[in-house]
Amino acid sequence: MANVELKNVIKKYDEKTIIDDISLFIKDKEFLVLVGSSGCGKSTILRMIAGLEDITSGEIFIDGKCVNNVHPKDRDIAFVFQNYALYPHMTVFENIAFPLKMRNYPKQEIEKKVLEAAKILDLEPYLKRKPKQLSGGQRQRVALGRAIVRNPKVFLMDEPLSNLDAKLRVQMRSEIKKLHEKLQTTFIYVTHDQTEALTMGDRIVVLDKGKIQQVDEPEKIYNSPANTFVGGFLGSPSMNFIPVKLRNNEIILNGIGIKMTEAQHRALNGRTEFIAGIRPEKMDSFLEEDENISEIVAKVDISEMLGSEKIVYFDINGAKCSAKINAEKEFATSITLHINRNDFLFFDSVTNKRIFV
Repeated sequence: MANVELKNVIKKYDEKTIIDDISLFIKDKEFLVLVGSSGCGKSTILRMIAGLEDITSGEIFIDGKCVNNVHPKDRDIAFVFQNYALYPHMTVFENIAFPLKMRNYPKQEIEKKVLEAAKILDLEPYLKRKPKQLSGGQRQRVALGRAIVRNPKVFLMDEPLSNLDAKLRVQMRSEIKKLHEKLQTTFIYVTHDQTEALTMGDRIVVLDKGKIQQVDEPEKIYNSPANTFVGGFLGSPSMNFIPVKLRNNEIILNGIGIKMTEAQHRALNGRTEFIAGIRPEKMDSFLEEDENISEIVAKVDISEMLGSEKIVYFDINGAKCSAKINAEKEFATSITLHINRNDFLFFDSVTNKRIFV
């Protein structure tokens, strides 16, 4: 299989910079997810790796070989598109076999490879059907099958699940992860869905406006975001960001002073104004009689019932915040929250970068 490397890659359309000097190393057999909002450049990166987009400057390597001037068909990659790109007049068998037929594989070898792919993807009962006779999930598996038969060095997937309903997306996430484990191939996967990114990737690349904001394992990115963009993009509801001032080694939340630890105070390095970040699920600690926990009261704007949990929305220091709490917790027009000072992350008010404690 193969690793993939981007070195100082820039992509411009006329004078507009779409990809801004990106360097990234994707390990052999890794499942890497590119995530970001629409227009951040993630699909452009995928298309440049595939050779479907020219790069303005920089270098792209596949398996140690620079592919800047290599034709897409010679890069030994497979691209799975968002819209499946199946041929409606062909059967499932013919769709999967198409890339092999175009490369003049012997008929017997084509049949063997198609049947192997169909078995992996549970498509054996549907080989004689046309795409219009299949469900969305089955069509997506056919698109994956067409990629598998080529045994490529790298799989590129551009939002392959975005056309599926919520239940089927969950199922297909699991199937794609199992497929990666079976094939032991490098997967580069693009999505705007942060749940897909957190559940599928060995590592996540968070992009914004053509720049990499952070690259790390899902748990580390979620718990230790590099800046407010990453903290706000990953997580549902997103991280709360509260403007605070430090007075007498305390930050004030809705009139209640919360004393900072010695380590937190040192890390602030003289800052008196900064941003305190805290995840919604950390807004109400279940621990009692802990010196790290402070009780604050907030006026409730609205609440949403989510089965065993509720999402409650309110203001703290003028900032819109939310808390994910036990559905059994009772409150009226205001809610009492128990916040552990150790659950705060701090960010610089000017740069929005994380202040590491």
